[in-house]
Amino acid sequence: MTGSSGATPGAVTPAGSTADSEKNTEFQENEKILSPDFLSVDQITDLLEEPNVDGIQEKMSVFLNFKNLQTCLRDAILLDYYVSGFFWAKGMDFSIDQHSKFMTLLDMLLHNLQTLHMSLEDSIKWLGEVMAEIGPNHSRKNAESHVFDVKEANAITDYLKISLFQHYRLYEFMFYSAREEIVIGTEQTIEVVKPADYPFPAPLEEGISVDLYSNFIDRSLPTPETEPKVPDQEQSPQEAQPEAETAEVDPLVGFTIDDVKSALARVTDEVLLNIQKEINEKLQAQEEAFSARIEKLKKT
Repeated sequence: MTGSSGATPGAVTPAGSTADSEKNTEFQENEKILSPDFLSVDQITDLLEEPNVDGIQEKMSVFLNFKNLQTCLRDAILLDYYVSGFFWAKGMDFSIDQHSKFMTLLDMLLHNLQTLHMSLEDSIKWLGEVMAEIGPNHSRKNAESHVFDVKEANAITDYLKISLFQHYRLYEFMFYSAREEIVIGTEQTIEVVKPADYPFPAPLEEGISVDLYSNFIDRSLPTPETEPKVPDQEQSPQEAQPEAETAEVDPLVGFTIDDVKSALARVTDEVLLNIQKEINEKLQAQEEAFSARIEKLKKT
């Protein structure tokens, strides 16, 4: 009896100690997962003092050390993710402790996706386990760890559903794809024009002006201002004639409108007279032919 009674406490006590230690370990792990290390209290207080989202974005970029927002698409997406979450939490009137837990929750979800390659189903399951620890619970043993009530926990779940979970494949693409190599690492081969000693043609006139080509590429090429002129003695006789002699003279110079009308009238009359004379001759010939036929008919 004594042995059994002494053995029984010895068997129960380690089991009870193991159960308690497992609960304490699980509680410490959850506390460590959502420890307020992502943003400090001073940083959250500083962000809450900003009246608009632009100020929050500027300070958040400094806190997260995002320096290449204009050139790095990944940093810009992550900054938008955190700024949108913080601005939403600010609209929910969360306390500083609630802001800390919520921002750490956002960071850990991305950490699980990027580092652990956690799928969407696993992320939702992980969120449910964490919310069970920091959200409402029937057990009040660790009531100090429950920082969100039922309404706030449901609101957080709905927000994550329309923000991260709805675009989960896009975040996977951002972390796993070689986007920067595709966008930036484009190789191009450019052939440079070699010096004039090589058999390369001069650039086209459409591609570069003569002034630029002569000043910076081939200084030996004469420009229009420096082109040699042909001496006067070498010019042909036609080129040496004065411009006044080679210029065309208008044949109507010195005539008035009346002179032109009278000249046209004379030409018209002459043309009409010739035409009328030809018509009369043809009519006379036809008349004589008809008369000859009539005479033949009368004789028969």
